[in-house]
Amino acid sequence: MSDAFKLGLAGLGTVGTGVLRLLDDNADLLSARAGRPIEVVAVSARTRGRDRGIDLSGYQWCDDPADLAQVEGLDAVIEVMGGTDGPALDLARASLSAGRSVVTANKAMIATHGFELAQAAETSGAALLFEAAVCAGTPILQTMRDGLSANRIDRIEGILNGTSNYILSAMERSGEDFGETLAEAQRLGYAEADPALDVDGGDAAHKLAILAALGFGLRPDFAGVEVNGIRDVRAADIAQAERLGYKIRLVAMADMVDRPGEAPALLQRVRPCLLPADHLLAGIDGPTNAVLTLGDQSGPILIQGAGAGSAATASGIVADVVALARGQARAPLAVPAGQLAVAERADSGAREARYYLRFVVADRPGVLAELAAAMRDARVSIQSLIQEGEGIDPEAGGIMVALTTHRAPARNIRDALARLQGSQSIVEPPLSMPILQD
Repeated sequence: MSDAFKLGLAGLGTVGTGVLRLLDDNADLLSARAGRPIEVVAVSARTRGRDRGIDLSGYQWCDDPADLAQVEGLDAVIEVMGGTDGPALDLARASLSAGRSVVTANKAMIATHGFELAQAAETSGAALLFEAAVCAGTPILQTMRDGLSANRIDRIEGILNGTSNYILSAMERSGEDFGETLAEAQRLGYAEADPALDVDGGDAAHKLAILAALGFGLRPDFAGVEVNGIRDVRAADIAQAERLGYKIRLVAMADMVDRPGEAPALLQRVRPCLLPADHLLAGIDGPTNAVLTLGDQSGPILIQGAGAGSAATASGIVADVVALARGQARAPLAVPAGQLAVAERADSGAREARYYLRFVVADRPGVLAELAAAMRDARVSIQSLIQEGEGIDPEAGGIMVALTTHRAPARNIRDALARLQGSQSIVEPPLSMPILQD
């Protein structure tokens, strides 16, 4: 058998220690599949003396993670510290410059600096792998890069954040509102103490930027993702959607928009949507992640699985390590960095869809006429309107009015809502959600 494939590991939190345990528990299996033993020889973390429940005495310690790039004999470095910039980016740059391959689960770094790092990898002849950055151990990127390589990808849709999906699913079951459900999710460990990155859509946006780059042959454009989270979704919205035959999910979507006489433009959005009950993503429940790709030859392909957690993330990381040890590394973003295009950002206002709109309004005459007039003046046609009989905001005297529209450009919906700003009839800001694929 060949010499050991030697690794450095930066980050010894739950994921980093999970990687060490997986490499130890499945050592014989991994060695057989890689064709050589896999061995961690050096590690780095912020605190050296902390008890992590794992013996670190056999590893060389580096106080500065970037020093792993210079440890003699290493074949690759695993980065699981996290962070868009700072030590994680310093380590990736230093390792690739030194010709050391990098395996990372750092979605924020790849979404923001992926093109630069892909260039550095190709220049030095090293590899950059990041399967675990999107959906942890569920092999989404491998499927898109290899299994769907014969296809032109026309559209990507996904449920990319397990915390948000758990909360929405739990709200369906319990009938409780967002705040109570979030608190329970935090108690059970499904949500962080600071859940902003998850519930406000940033985590899903990082993953979507990577998927869009890989699927469409583009440089990652995280800044171009339009993001809305789930904080404003009420249990009453979920109940109303269910009565109409829909489920509410936080959906990440990307596609290339045709423009006559011009190159296609990229549209990337993360926002809560109403999904028909028979939509392939509607049945994704709890903390599960899923990606639905539409290939011109394959048709729709749905892949789902655990999208987070120590074991699942370690699985994705070690799968990349095995591929490296076999010598199976590919271009980081499926095609050489020099061939990655820079797509213009599409005008999301032109995208047509049906919409669900929810208002909390004062219980007084003329309110419905005011809503209807705003829709009429913005050229939005109302399909159905439901007024709840009971107040949902007793202190403000508000009642819930929900309506669905016929197909309309997003800019018209925005115009209608803008016309209602400042209205004394509107108790709180309205909520709008597109209805996908009727």
